[in-house]
Amino acid sequence: MTAGSGMRLVVSGHADVDQAELDALTAQLRWRLLELDVDDVRLDRSGETAPEGAKAGEVITVGALAVSLAPVLLRPVLRLVETWMQNRPVRSVTVDVDGRTIELGHASAEQQQRLVDAFLDDVRRAPGASGTPDAGPAPGGPGEDPAPQG
Repeated sequence: MTAGSGMRLVVSGHADVDQAELDALTAQLRWRLLELDVDDVRLDRSGETAPEGAKAGEVITVGALAVSLAPVLLRPVLRLVETWMQNRPVRSVTVDVDGRTIELGHASAEQQQRLVDAFLDDVRRAPGASGTPDAGPAPGGPGEDPAPQG
């Protein structure tokens, strides 16, 4: 990930979430991300399609955000998304950084941490990556809910 890079977040709601509710959820996530002092967060409707593997007849709505940020903010953004998803009718949030993707869902905290660490290692090793996107956790940072331990 290079300085001033971007990421794309795709929010997938549960089957009973309509487009209006998903739009409201996506707007909430946008405002939470802006609290992290990212460069910019915009609605991105350019590739709005049902996620791969969706069953025929399964109603899935998708909201997408394009985020411009410094590499040092990648881990705090992922952490914010994880905590934001709690207690919301969101099935998953797919994160794409320079063609590398991770789907954040409702895995256990330990499983999610292993996935995020592997994803950050992959992004850090990417050709042209500058600096490290792994600034470590930012507990109690702006807009962050305290994470349960255990």
